[in-house]
Order: sequence, then structure tokens, then C-alpha cells
Amino acid sequence: MSTKHALESVAVEDHEPLSKRPNTSGIAHIKPEFVVKADAAAVKNTSSTANDEEEPVSDRIATGNTAGKKGKSKKRGQNKKRNITQVKEQYQLCSKLVLGKDPNEECPFGESCRYVHDIDLYLAHKKPEIQSEQFSVCPVFETLGRCPMGFKCRFLSSHSDPETKQLQFKPEQDVKLLYDANHEVNVIAADKKLDLIKKRFSFEKSDFVLEIIDAIQQEFRDGLNEEKQAAAKAQKEHSGTEQDQEQDKAPQVLQREQEQKDKRNRQKELYLEYKDTRFFAQEKKRLDLKNKKIVSPLTTVGNLPYRRLMRKLGADVTYSEMALSVPLIQGTNSEWALPKAHVSEIPGFGVQIASAKAWQAAKAAEALANFAPDISEINLNSGCPIDLLYRQGSGSALLDNPARMIRCLNSMNYVTGDIPVSVKIRTGTKDGHPMAQGLVRRLVSETDVAAITLHGRTRQQRYTRNADWDYVKQVSATLREAEAESQEREKDKRESQQRIQFVGNGDINNFEDWYKHMEDENMDSVMVARGALVKPWIFEEVEAQQHLDKSSQERLEHLKDYARFAMDHWGTDEYGISQGRRFFCEFMSFFHRYVPMGICERYPVLLNERPPNWKGRNDLETLMGSTDVNDWIKLSEMFFGKTDDSFVFLPKHKSNSYAN
Repeated sequence: MSTKHALESVAVEDHEPLSKRPNTSGIAHIKPEFVVKADAAAVKNTSSTANDEEEPVSDRIATGNTAGKKGKSKKRGQNKKRNITQVKEQYQLCSKLVLGKDPNEECPFGESCRYVHDIDLYLAHKKPEIQSEQFSVCPVFETLGRCPMGFKCRFLSSHSDPETKQLQFKPEQDVKLLYDANHEVNVIAADKKLDLIKKRFSFEKSDFVLEIIDAIQQEFRDGLNEEKQAAAKAQKEHSGTEQDQEQDKAPQVLQREQEQKDKRNRQKELYLEYKDTRFFAQEKKRLDLKNKKIVSPLTTVGNLPYRRLMRKLGADVTYSEMALSVPLIQGTNSEWALPKAHVSEIPGFGVQIASAKAWQAAKAAEALANFAPDISEINLNSGCPIDLLYRQGSGSALLDNPARMIRCLNSMNYVTGDIPVSVKIRTGTKDGHPMAQGLVRRLVSETDVAAITLHGRTRQQRYTRNADWDYVKQVSATLREAEAESQEREKDKRESQQRIQFVGNGDINNFEDWYKHMEDENMDSVMVARGALVKPWIFEEVEAQQHLDKSSQERLEHLKDYARFAMDHWGTDEYGISQGRRFFCEFMSFFHRYVPMGICERYPVLLNERPPNWKGRNDLETLMGSTDVNDWIKLSEMFFGKTDDSFVFLPKHKSNSYAN
């Protein structure tokens, strides 16, 4: 852990409370001696970024017909058509030879194998070793005591004998200790994944709950209306009108009513069977988010190496990148890579999924519960604003269809056994039409969700204005009122609810924001998104209750940790180095936005405040604050070695969240 220290070069008397700051129209105020004139040539190559929306999911969905209106189109905070083709080695070593020749294991394809079986030939054509300023030996070998990439490793000389060309390993007992502290969990077995691909996996729980989903919701409605119906019936019996009305009904009406009664009786029987086999809220594993430091699910940038870095810097709860339900059900490799977690994330690791329909949510959740056991919760994303998901009926589209959302949550709740289910929502889909208060009441009475996270913006608003925390507080109060009303109605002890965890989200950028919103007694915690990308040590600030002005060297150590974790995760072969470098640059597209407190006239700098061009207190600080993609690549070379001419990086996100 880097040494924490208080703000440098900023006098205490310069610190102005947020309430006293003048309207600066989205400008971050920098001390004059650190402001530099814009270089037109440099500005041309910049990519100032700010948006943490879950946009990169479009990389994993068929975009369909992209033809649209001719002429200018509105640009959003994303680069949608990036070329991220992976460059392959000219000579690729057979996987059976990666760790050397094993006389007891032959390649099943024999001479027909399309990969190289001659290790000397492969090494002769392999790219030169990486010359890294920060890593003199293979970081994976240091972490695990062995390098799974074997001869393919770009740091091969650090764990092989140059004379015998034999791979080296640390003693077995050391390897086991290192593995126990550094392995990954929720890795689906190849045969289980094949069962999903071949449609051999039996979704028994999903099939059952989908048959009775209507009965579940009807039971909730009956429970709510029971008292009203009893009072109305008593009044009719007292006045003698009920018998007269029955006699006046036509035979067709009586037949239809009898059919409805028979259907309802069948639903009751199914519900009783469901009730006997389900886990009620109080019987599931307890989800405790009270005062926890939570990192929001972030697609592309919220990958395993980043989450591991955040755990090291004080996070208590992390979430996977948003996984799409249908690819999970189909056993898609890229989707099943998302629930993987580092052992340091357990417990307190949740998996977030996106679903448009109940059958998708149920089957994806059942597969996760079976094949990814180290999960603290499964979260339904009902707040993702991107157009592609919205048009398909998932993400924030579920806000427009609460009944469908409730069907998804109830289905998930049954198939996940004792794993809690949570949901993330927004204030609404359209500006001026908040709907979260009414939705929360329904979630309390009609579902068993363990937690609700509310992002204080609408789908239409995206990130162009500040989050509405006043409304978030109104919703938190509504939730507690609805819980109290629900507890009064409960008759069965098994059905009594646990306290639903309520988490606020939006514009948390420093410890002051965190503690300010945590003053709400109805709030269990707040979730941090962009603030933890720009300033990963934000939870150290929360713990210390002070602003921390990290030096450039300390920030470089954070980048070194990220690079090491990236190579641990993706590997040190050609593919792993390329992947690690690309995601390092994606991380830099946010990390570079940090404005050192020592050069500011006023602080803290808000997320939607754009600074003028500035220089740091030393060259490294200036380099880290550069908006030029080429400088991010230059930083990556300190860890991953020199780039090839073929490497081109275009960041996924473009800024659309600065104040106008």
C-alpha cells in the first residue's frame, strides 16, 4: 500500500467549502504558474474522457443494421467503431508444448495440428524479450512461483535456463502458498461450458419458476387486496346485494368467473409448491452493505485487474462488468470471463447481468449460481442507458415496464438458492418524469430483493448534469415507509423481510461527498464510479477523512500494480501483453483526468469541471495528466515494453459530461 499523506503545496486557508464556491461554469481553477497555453498540434491528438457509462457492451452485441439518417448525427460519449483486432504470432506454439515436452501427453491432432511442435523453431521466430523499466523479471513468476505462459512468456529468460532451455519453477510448497493467495475464482469448467453451448444443461429451476411466475405476482396482489376485498364482501352481505347480483348475472359471465376461479386455484396450488421449495429473504445469505466502500460495475474499465487494485486501495465491495444474459446461457467465452474474480475480492463480489425478459434472467442467474459459486449477490442492471440495450428491452428499458422487471427479479430470486438478488435503477427514463419512488414501493411489496441501488440521473440525462441527490433521499425515505407498511401486513414468519439495503450513486468524487450523503439515516452506503477511476485512492481518503494529494511516484506505483495485475490475469505471452496494454490505456483514459491538488487554486475539483491545459510539479506528473493518447502509450511502455507499429489505441469513451 502506498504511503498516504496530506495535501501538499495547498494552504489550509485556501480550502473553501463547496457551498461558498462561486459559479465557475464548469472550469477547474489552476494556479497561474501551472497553466500553459494550448498547443494546437497537441490538441489535435487529444482524447479528453469522462464518461463511465456501460457503453462498451456494444462490442459484444450484434449491432444489426447501422444504416440511419444521412448527414450529421449526434455524438455520444463513445467511439463505437474501433478496430481492436488482436495481432497473432506468425508461429504459434501448440498448447501441449507451452510448458515443455511431456512424454506422457501427446497432441491429439498429431501431424495434422496447425500449431508449431518444434520449440526451437518457435523460439527462433518469437518476438524479442520485453525490456521493461518497472519489471526486471516476469511479474507472474514472482506472483505465482511459476509462469503458465511457459515458453510463450515475453519475460522467458527470467524463468528458464539459457543453456538447457528448460523452464524453471519455484519449490512446490512455495507455489501452493502463492497460488492460495493469488488465484482466480468463478472459473467455469470447460465441460460445463460445453454443456451450455450444446444445450445439454438442464435449467430445472428456471423451467419451474417460469411456469408459475404469474401465480407469484397474483399472490402478491391478492395479499395487498385481501383486506379491501373482505371489507367489500362484508358490506355486500350486510346489504343483501351480493345474492341479487349473482342471480342477475348471465350464464356466460358465471362460466367465465368460474374459469377464473379454477385458474386461480391452480395458481394457488403452484404457489404453495413454490413456497415450500424457495428461499425467502431472511433465509438467504445476508447481504451487508452498511457503510461499505463500494465500486460501481463498470464495463471495459471495471475489469478484474482494476477491481483488484481497488481492493488493495480499500474497497469492500466490487462488481463484475455487466454480463449479457443470453450469451451466458449460450456458454460464450467472452461473457463467462466476466464473473471471474480474484480471491482478494471474496467475500463482497457481485455479478451484474442485463436481461430483457424473465426467462433470460432466470436461466442466466441459475447458470451463475451453479458454475460461479463465489458470488455474494447477483445484480439485475435496470439502469444501463445505452440505446442498443434499451431498444432490446433490457437495462433502463425495464424502468418503463416495472411488471417485467418484477418478473425478472422473482425468477432470479428462486433459481439462485441462497444467493441474494439485488437491482440497480435510475430515477427514470425521461427528464422531469421521475418514477423511482413508485417503483421502490412495488419492489418492496412484490419482490424479495436484498438491495436497491439508485443512480440519481435519468436515462435521458446521462452524465450531462449533476445527480439529483435530493430525489435519492426522497426515495430512500419512501423505501423505509414501504418496508414498515409491508411488515405490518406480513403473517408468515418465513415471509418477513430483511431490511433492504439502499445504496445511492452519482458524482461521488471525494470523502466529503461520501460522508455528506451518508448522513441520510435511510442510506446504507453510496457507490462510487467515475470518482474511483479518476482517483482510485478515494477510499483511502474516506478512511483518513482528508484529501490526499498523491505524488507522481505514488501514482506510478498504482499504475505498476495495475500492470502487474493485468499480466497476472491475461498472461505474459503476446496476447496477454497486448490485452494488458489496451486495458491499461482504457484505464488511463480516466486516470489522466486527476488534477493534482497542489496545483489547484480551489479544491476539490468536481467531476464536471474541465481544467485548462496545465503542467505538473515534475515531468512525470505532467505526463500522467496528458490528454494525448500517445502519452498513455508511452506510459504503458514503462511496464509492457515498446509497442509494435501495429498497435493503435482509440479510447472507448469521449467526454460528454463536462459542464457547458
